[in-house]
Amino acid sequence: MGSHVVRLLCERGERVRVLVRPTSRLNLLEGLPVEPVEGDLRDVESLRVLLRGASTAYHVAADYRLWASDPTEIYRSNVDGTANFMSAARLEAVPKLVYTSTVGCLGVPRDGSLGTEETPVKLEDMVGHYKRSKFLAEQGVMERARVGLPVVIVNPSTPIGSGDIRPTPTGRVIVDFLAGRIPAFVDTGLNIIDVRDVAAGHLLAAEKGRAGQKYVLGCRNVSLAEWLAMLAAICERPPPRICIPHCLAFAAAAVCTAWAGTVTRREPLISLESVRMSRKKMFFSPAKAVRELGLPQSAVETALKDAVRWFCKHGYVSLKVPPK
Repeated sequence: MGSHVVRLLCERGERVRVLVRPTSRLNLLEGLPVEPVEGDLRDVESLRVLLRGASTAYHVAADYRLWASDPTEIYRSNVDGTANFMSAARLEAVPKLVYTSTVGCLGVPRDGSLGTEETPVKLEDMVGHYKRSKFLAEQGVMERARVGLPVVIVNPSTPIGSGDIRPTPTGRVIVDFLAGRIPAFVDTGLNIIDVRDVAAGHLLAAEKGRAGQKYVLGCRNVSLAEWLAMLAAICERPPPRICIPHCLAFAAAAVCTAWAGTVTRREPLISLESVRMSRKKMFFSPAKAVRELGLPQSAVETALKDAVRWFCKHGYVSLKVPPK
């Protein structure tokens, strides 16, 4: 998301300063007229240098992992890092802020209706360290907004498209499917959106968003089976047909996670957090963002094709039949 926000700002002629670490991979910024500032979310002084004189600040960074050998790293980046960013913005008197949260911090109605920015939720509802850390971070931002910090919160759903360099857990699903590592699926669902629309939503939030308000940046609600079927159509291959029970997926994830935690110390193929999260269909309404911000609603099939092409082009996987 961050690289797409930066690219869109550059296309609009804005002068852009970006935070980079010594170990940052800057491939996605190549050719863009940006000013890199070396620092870290855990270093308030480096953030003050980044934000000095800025008219608008976008905090898009996050540690997006569903497994970590040391979960405290996730909290240091997502909770402490966000608090540091907001403190630096206050000290530098930045007049407008946009904070990137996630729909994972929002409530999911029990009656099957769509979640919104106002659906009740509490910390106990958060599954796993990533969601807990983002929930705590968002709560901290909201507290600062209540005492006057000029910050707008955006809650992206599941961005799809090019540039998922790590890849994130979302991109990993696409890569694993392309590599033939998803023979079955569980009964779950999520909201997906073109990552370029998410980037546009950030700029629209800065332009039109109301301070202290949250906006769901989402588009289309799909089941996991529908998502995989769309990918299968792009790749001209049969989609997986086997829907496995959550209990079986949980058992497999428990084995994979235990093996990762004690032997490989690397991200498991299936994590317990991902299976626990899949018990709820993460369906949301972007109506508020569409109405108040003018959030675009581009075809998600195009975004999926972009993602497949990008992963193939950059060597994450190869396809006998490349997408058209």
